Amino acid sequence: MNIKKIVTISLIAALTALSLCGCTTFDNFKKAFIDKPQEQTATIQIGVFEPMSGADREAASHEVEGIELAHEMYPSVGGNAIELVYADNKSDIDAAETAIQTLISREPVFILGSYGNVYSLTASNYINEAKIPTIAITNSNPLVTRNYKYYTRVCYVDSNQGDLLAQYVLNDQKEKTAGVLVPKDDDAALALATSFTDRMRADTGNDDAITVYEDFEAGSQDFSKQLRKIQRAGVKHVIIAGDTLDAVNIINQAVEMNLDVQFLGTTDWGTEEFRDALAVTTTSDRIAFVQFFASDGEDATVTVSKEKETFLNAYKEKHGQDAEPKDAVALGYDAYCLALDVISKMPEGANSKDMIDLMTGPQYQFEGASGLINFSSIGDPIATAYISTWVGGTISTIYTIEPVE
Repeated sequence: MNIKKIVTISLIAALTALSLCGCTTFDNFKKAFIDKPQEQTATIQIGVFEPMSGADREAASHEVEGIELAHEMYPSVGGNAIELVYADNKSDIDAAETAIQTLISREPVFILGSYGNVYSLTASNYINEAKIPTIAITNSNPLVTRNYKYYTRVCYVDSNQGDLLAQYVLNDQKEKTAGVLVPKDDDAALALATSFTDRMRADTGNDDAITVYEDFEAGSQDFSKQLRKIQRAGVKHVIIAGDTLDAVNIINQAVEMNLDVQFLGTTDWGTEEFRDALAVTTTSDRIAFVQFFASDGEDATVTVSKEKETFLNAYKEKHGQDAEPKDAVALGYDAYCLALDVISKMPEGANSKDMIDLMTGPQYQFEGASGLINFSSIGDPIATAYISTWVGGTISTIYTIEPVE
């Protein structure tokens, strides 16, 4: 798709005046293109491909909220108005196929979404054939980006979260051993456990860094056998791969046994449902999990960048000063802002391949509300991540992991 028709001469002049060495942050982009009054000469369409009805509507609404908040803050780029074009996949695979084809026929410059791995996988072939850069927001299935050049994402895949948790154990907790609990016959859980194990072994140079590795039957009610082995091994940190219900049962039984262990998990642990299912005697130092956004916390390295401050101020103005945005809201906000950042960098005559090549190139870096975001060559993020826990019913950040350049 040629975007020549939407990038005006005024934008080119502004880009020429802007320093082209390295990559600007969104703050610089905002000053150069959005804060500067310009006559709007064209409309740029950005597609929103989400389940806005059906079973996944509520979960997806957080992504949509972030996109729409960013659009309110930044409704134009380079003097061109941004129009959001919605495609409701209705939480249904068949509807998703129709919705993405209809959306593509509108020829948006970017597409954002979808919540739900299955809907993105349904759309991926169509998106790749149409060559429209697309940014998934909380979609964690590795297949979405692995085989599709034009699909990227702003969240880590689940297996990468194992690597992040290992970094926390090694670099913040200064531990050189750990344990693993993983359900049988669960490939996704195994991938998480494997990435954790690989990082522990690689960074310590010790093939025995995982001193206890136990599997269990998903849905089991008794984990005493596995927990006694953990107790005998003497490890202080154990990753629990698999379903959150199993994780809750394991943690609650460990609390009953007075086991001195911190259990580690994915972003799924950051829900109110997970928190409420924990035993009331579970202390904050007994759990740690990955998050993709943090406004504050115990960790002194959590910084409030200008874009994070802009996002938080806008969110709290809508929802109250005590309101805390979910990860998905911040990531939806960043996905929209990132799309604008890429558009702003395109010279006259650029096409969609130029945009995706910029995003996945080695020099691209974007700083948004959630932190720094770089992309791998296949479109997966190398981004700021946070290790958090529940403190008095509120998520609190205890460690920040910045992307490795």
